[in-house]
Amino acid sequence: MPLQEYIINDIKPLHLNDKVSDLQLLFNELTYSHIPIKNNGMYLGCISETDAHCFDGEKTIAECNYAIEGFFVRTHTNWLDVLETFAQNSCNIMPVLSDKNNYLGYYELNDIIGLFNQTPFFSEPGGILVVEKGLNDYSFSEVSQIVESNDAKILGAFVSKLESDVVQITLKIGNAGLNDVIQTFRRYSYNIVSGHEEDNYVENLKDRSEYLRKYLDI
Repeated sequence: MPLQEYIINDIKPLHLNDKVSDLQLLFNELTYSHIPIKNNGMYLGCISETDAHCFDGEKTIAECNYAIEGFFVRTHTNWLDVLETFAQNSCNIMPVLSDKNNYLGYYELNDIIGLFNQTPFFSEPGGILVVEKGLNDYSFSEVSQIVESNDAKILGAFVSKLESDVVQITLKIGNAGLNDVIQTFRRYSYNIVSGHEEDNYVENLKDRSEYLRKYLDI
């Protein structure tokens, strides 16, 4: 998925000899979490809005260069890796460099998330199912086999939680009702985390429990 067309150049990087007050003013005018900084035409990194408002406005950026964060991506960086870099640096602006380290512009977080929303995981009809199992007991090949054995198709799958020795997997499943898939996961000792309208297992348990309660009250 090519990203180069999403590179933006509306905001030019500030320079080390600019004042912190210039940086603060820019943050007041924008909604960005960071602003890129250059020196002699070379990209150095970004300064966050939080840090910028902590500094004396009369100082130069060079006097606060210890706060510069050196994150960036390349033009050929995969969009998922770009999204991961956004998350790792808690930012909504991502500088883009060429292979020769020339600053080309930046990506906005909303644009990259928009690309994610265009993937079949979000755009195709289907149901979301969240299952969990012991970290050493699951495999994606088994997960795929369970889904496909019920004539269903996986539109997307990822590890959505990893805690202690339990892994949680979020699935987008299309082309079939989820109930048979859910029951097969249970037979393979997966815990069903998400509820779903087609999952009649829990409802049956509730009905039987209610029947037993009424019986005992007789």
